[in-house]
Amino acid sequence: MNVKVGVIDYGMGNLHSVAKALSLQGGRVFVSDKPSQLKKSDLLVLPGVGAFGAAMKNLKKKGLVRFIQAWCADNKPYLGICLGFQLLFDKSEEDPNVPGLKIMKGDVVSFKKRDFKGKPFNIPHMGWNTVEQKQSSGSLFSSIDKSASFYFVHTYFPEPKDSRVIQTETTYGRAFCSSVSRGNLFATQFHPEKSGEGGLRLLHNVLKRTAPL
Repeated sequence: MNVKVGVIDYGMGNLHSVAKALSLQGGRVFVSDKPSQLKKSDLLVLPGVGAFGAAMKNLKKKGLVRFIQAWCADNKPYLGICLGFQLLFDKSEEDPNVPGLKIMKGDVVSFKKRDFKGKPFNIPHMGWNTVEQKQSSGSLFSSIDKSASFYFVHTYFPEPKDSRVIQTETTYGRAFCSSVSRGNLFATQFHPEKSGEGGLRLLHNVLKRTAPL
């Protein structure tokens, strides 16, 4: 597929595994922290593993905050993964005094022990879990079995104010938003690049949807 994929390097997360997975699915992938280069992308990818506050600090330092906000405001193809999903929202309980990208309304909250009703669940939520479609998936989940599992590693998750953007929910003690979709924006709490055949197929579908006509 002739899709130029810009993976944002902001000093956080699993850049190389994401880049490799997208390359395996046919994307022409490059990694950069420079808006002047990233603006040439067909698909912008924000991965990430780490703390909300540190991530926003790094994005701001590199001049990427306004760039990402403008990109999404123009409805250009965007893929967020894990922290790159959470950063889309207003703020997080992890670092409550640090504003997020504010591209989507809502806060990022943590799992609470009360969510588990006394059952022996662990925090963070780590391992394989399924997703339930909450809106028509269109081409995103095409050819992916409804019982497919995806790989999660997280303590926090967003609570979108507009439930219409919720693409999937996952249950871990309680139901939570595990991905969102709005226009050309798609972001997941789980890691497609670590989710085996189903995750790779999802990345393939994202690239296919983005491919220039």
